[in-house]
Amino acid sequence: MNTPADLRYTRTDEWVKVEGNIATIGVTDYAQDALSDVVFFEAVVSVGDEIRAGDHIATLESVKAAAEVNSPVTGKVVAINENLASSPELVNSDPYGAAWMLKVELSDPSETAKLLAPEEYDQYCQTRSH
Repeated sequence: MNTPADLRYTRTDEWVKVEGNIATIGVTDYAQDALSDVVFFEAVVSVGDEIRAGDHIATLESVKAAAEVNSPVTGKVVAINENLASSPELVNSDPYGAAWMLKVELSDPSETAKLLAPEEYDQYCQTRSH
């Protein structure tokens, strides 16, 4: 399992990369592996929307299941990865790169301190099975 050291993680399998006051959000390698072949992506928020940590922000569907993607942070949506609608398989092939889902301008940057560090996320994943 790939868990990049420069990201923070949630127990619902989202990752966050913070650069300045912008948080990029996606789903983890663990999540894409559990879902299997992702065939559909839909953002359920729009650029300009204010979202709160825990809000449903996107839906993923695979050949096995559907999953809600939740925001790990509070802020304003500033970008949505439109490429995922036509290429949802990027979630499987590049979950930490080309498959980013949203960019959010953080309302409270200290909120990210509550998220899991990479080693905490790895330990959490080891306690559960697909």
